[in-house]
Amino acid sequence: MTTTPAHTAVEACEEWITLTILTRHPTEILEKTRQLFLESDIAKKYCIKDLKFIQLPPGWWVNYIKNHTVDVAWGGGPTLFDSLLKAGVLRPLEGELVAKALKEVPDVIAGAPMKRVVDGKVYWVAAAIASFGFTVNKDVAKRLGYDWHKLKTWRDLASDDLGLLMLKVGVPVLGIADPTMSTSNTRMYEIILQAYGWEEGWRTLILMGANAKIYSGSSDVRDAVINGEAMVGITIDFYGYTAQKLNPACIYILPKGETIVNGDPIAVTISTKHPEAAEAFVAWVLTEGQKVWLDPSINRLPVNPKVFETPEGRERQDLYKAYLRTIKAKAMEFNDTLALMYEDAMRLYFKATIVDVNDVLKSAWKALLKAYYVEKRIDKRTFEELKDKLTSLPTFVDPITGEQTKFTIQYAIKVNQMLLKEPGIADKLMDVWREAARQQYLEVLKSLGS
Repeated sequence: MTTTPAHTAVEACEEWITLTILTRHPTEILEKTRQLFLESDIAKKYCIKDLKFIQLPPGWWVNYIKNHTVDVAWGGGPTLFDSLLKAGVLRPLEGELVAKALKEVPDVIAGAPMKRVVDGKVYWVAAAIASFGFTVNKDVAKRLGYDWHKLKTWRDLASDDLGLLMLKVGVPVLGIADPTMSTSNTRMYEIILQAYGWEEGWRTLILMGANAKIYSGSSDVRDAVINGEAMVGITIDFYGYTAQKLNPACIYILPKGETIVNGDPIAVTISTKHPEAAEAFVAWVLTEGQKVWLDPSINRLPVNPKVFETPEGRERQDLYKAYLRTIKAKAMEFNDTLALMYEDAMRLYFKATIVDVNDVLKSAWKALLKAYYVEKRIDKRTFEELKDKLTSLPTFVDPITGEQTKFTIQYAIKVNQMLLKEPGIADKLMDVWREAARQQYLEVLKSLGS
């Protein structure tokens, strides 16, 4: 692994630098990074005395970089970094030291690009990789008499089976998170919408919401599975590996052909005042700094396989096996550009129609399951018709145009553009979406005489 700079920097430091890093990473990653980096030769050679981390929501990044000094942007997924590139706030990685480190990172892993190259220049590079799936607590499944091997796809989380388990035990056995509070759960909902198509994808999401307890954050979902509050929860891979480490009854599952492997990027920004030092930090993250991911409290998959040849890497055979599984994963084709075109609108629609009226959605779904499976007072055809009604996209009056419409993909893209220009319309739209969904769920309850 690259450890020494490819050119000589000043021997004696006339000025000590604090690098400012805009990040989506949690505190444990940042603290471990600070500790290891400040002990490194690169930090000393480039006169870096400290790292200042700034954690901000993705929507604020472009303006923050334009109006403040930011040396490095790190973590948050390819969609965020592509939006930074589009906004013109990233600098190409061109120095000798970083160029050498870039060679150690594969160009593609499981069909996903690990570098974003424009006109032969690398603007961002993955520092870690991530996949998306769900984590199952096998002990809870056993206690409930449920064969967890049946959970293979996202559709299995929207199944009648999980709904019936909820009826049986009185509480949901699935955990998911509010997409307005979780970028990883947002990505999983986008995967579902692209894996199954827009309408079928929303049907799946609505039934997942009906089967689930909806948590405010993705780490809460992970913790619920670890402590047995939930039998299964949707998780980014490293939450799954952490769950496996903390509770051996947990297992992380990659939905075959229905997941994507993401490179989680790092880049230097245009507002850096110390481009050489910023690139030196990036080079360190891609080489020596890959050891950060191996920490038992972090459990992320490195992008540079050479780290598994180090003494620390050899101790993490569990992560190495997960790395091998991930690079061989049967990933799906995923259109990042399309996801970005409807992302904000999708998150708000999910919040309005699945999170905010979850009590009514659950009541309707439980009443429907009970009427067919328990009381046997409706036939299969009626059950399917009402299930279809419960999960179809409701018609509403668009508060902007006054016309009747549905949340089609075209409408979502149009609304997304409007939200970027006029964020204030979000409340109006959500009020209308929420009420349309509530009425639809209540109609199903009414049809069942509830």
